[in-house]
Amino acid sequence: MTTLRPTTRAPGAHKSTVIALHCSGSSGRAWDRLRQTLGDEVALIAPDLIGCGSTPHWLGPRPFRLTHEAAAIVALIDRQDGPVHLVGHSYGGGVALRAALERPRRVASLALYEPTPFHVLGSIGADGRAARQEIQEVADDIAFHVAAGLPRRAARRFIDYWNHAGAFDALKPEVQADLLRYVPKASLDFEALLGERAPLAAYRRLRIPLLVLRGEHAPPPTALIAHKLAAVMKATALVTVAGAGHMGPFSHAAIVNSAIAEHLGVNASGAHEVSRAA
Repeated sequence: MTTLRPTTRAPGAHKSTVIALHCSGSSGRAWDRLRQTLGDEVALIAPDLIGCGSTPHWLGPRPFRLTHEAAAIVALIDRQDGPVHLVGHSYGGGVALRAALERPRRVASLALYEPTPFHVLGSIGADGRAARQEIQEVADDIAFHVAAGLPRRAARRFIDYWNHAGAFDALKPEVQADLLRYVPKASLDFEALLGERAPLAAYRRLRIPLLVLRGEHAPPPTALIAHKLAAVMKATALVTVAGAGHMGPFSHAAIVNSAIAEHLGVNASGAHEVSRAA
């Protein structure tokens, strides 16, 4: 099992513990602004997932599965004194769902921004099958370029899909360099998400308070997943962040973090208006 490197935990007494899981290609530092929003009312633990930040790359068996990634998160949950709140963005949302399936009684709530359990797309009719084909093509392109020793092409495909055409080339050279080192793990993340075996009914059986967030301009796969999970899991709320895309926790951090704080029952300053849908 890989040992994750958590970021520093704020000192002092806290009401509850939040474990926040970042998206592919990022690190636990992605949740620094959420930490500021929540203040000292909670203990926020934001680990670096496998192959990200200070956590080493995966050297274990293939195919890579969500259970491999979630193992360290489950161990982290087990080390806490009581139930924890899980927050996740994109791949981090998929990992959070896997951890919740393994420890349903240890998870107090879930707050997920465009989680990516792509395996459920096949259960969402013709639109879902088309969306699965779309994301499978992205995954195949990235895997091909990684195997061919073309990490720049792989990273460009990855970043541009989740952002917009030209997004990778617009990044600072040092950020591009970090992504080139990371991108082989992106291929494994897709492998895990597409290969997950949990049926949609498994999520239906979870009786955990759930907040689902999505961007107004979410790509079809994550937009469909957000709405399906919200319906199947009887989400407390489905929040559409106006003007945001898949990277809303970065581009619209104040709005996203305020919604998460509200979900957690934390009094956060500077509330922002969001569009809600049932």
